[in-house]
Amino acid sequence: MTRRLAIVLLLTVAIANPASAQFGGLKKIKDAAKKAAAAAAAADSAKSKNPAQTPAAANTPSTAAAEEASPVGAKVWENYDFVPGNRVIFFTDFSEDKVGNFARGLKYKGGSLDVVDRDGVKMLRAASRGAEFYVPVPGKLPQRFTLEFDVIAPTTYLQGHDVFVFEGGSTLDRGATSAEISWNTDGTLIQGGGQTSMTSNVKVPDAFYKGLLGQVAHIRVLMDSAYFKLYVNERRMYNIPELGFKRDSLIRVVIRGSEVPNMEMYVTRVRVAESETDVLYDALAAKGRWATQGILFATGKAEVQPESRPVLKEIATTLKEHGDLKVLIEGHTDNVGNAASNLKLSDGRAAAVKAALVSDFGIAGDRITTKGMGDTKPAKPNTTAEGRAQNRRVEVVKQ
Repeated sequence: MTRRLAIVLLLTVAIANPASAQFGGLKKIKDAAKKAAAAAAAADSAKSKNPAQTPAAANTPSTAAAEEASPVGAKVWENYDFVPGNRVIFFTDFSEDKVGNFARGLKYKGGSLDVVDRDGVKMLRAASRGAEFYVPVPGKLPQRFTLEFDVIAPTTYLQGHDVFVFEGGSTLDRGATSAEISWNTDGTLIQGGGQTSMTSNVKVPDAFYKGLLGQVAHIRVLMDSAYFKLYVNERRMYNIPELGFKRDSLIRVVIRGSEVPNMEMYVTRVRVAESETDVLYDALAAKGRWATQGILFATGKAEVQPESRPVLKEIATTLKEHGDLKVLIEGHTDNVGNAASNLKLSDGRAAAVKAALVSDFGIAGDRITTKGMGDTKPAKPNTTAEGRAQNRRVEVVKQ
């Protein structure tokens, strides 16, 4: 008779304090960004009523007045299969940095870059066209890794300008084994690594890019050896089986911002993590546990974010394939904030994961129990941003 396995899901829990939030206080960031975007839209509307004061718009993509940003229902996320790496090798949300200084965890290259406090959330502001910095990683980037940038784009669209660019290594290469990825709100392109700007240029619908102006954009990269995928929010931009991306100890980032109002660019979070090769059930059988940080929540909330769907689907598939499995879902946090509040929130989030598995994937409720653990069982010391990021996690443990 097959042995019964119990799974303990040590659940990713981010608390209301920006230092411990999975996205660094994105609710505050999004609220602030929406205000800025609304102000810019009002200004544009006023100009449109007075053509004599409106500059030529021949180079601006046409957009129907009724168009809105893409909805984020379950169907929109069907092609979203990003699962963040489980071993954090670099992380910053700038919460530990001093306002007015450059971010301590990054390496400065050039241009106008400083940490600012925007509506109570610290972030890195780029106010020059050639702002450049490096993301350091220990040793070199592994063969399987994920790279995440959370950025706030300018509220004004600039056609033909790539506002965010990154490449492995410390210098511009764009060679056969070194791809440079360029992003703007209306699309992306790749130069090098076997791709050219002509063959890799991907544009998005007007409604999608409009929804990014002045808003938080999640730029996410998943690499498995030469296999490359890139996502912007819920949209998968690339699915390339072979791309040369240089494995180096530095990742070069160029931001083309400006001091002009509505043209500043902000980075709110950077995360680099190594991905394990283990499949969930195989990891349980071989090592007794499997860790993930791909179940996400809004700051201070217990609702599961739609970005969590790939991990939830993997858990549900494993449960369906192995009918003798039962699971205990545990919520775990870092140690920032009130311990009692962390415990309560972690309990609510554990219950939310169970609800999602039952309602969205048809798992029987009697196979799942839940428990919140708060910050009582850290996986790493809470003394660094990387450690706290690692502690906001999901682990599947064989019992």
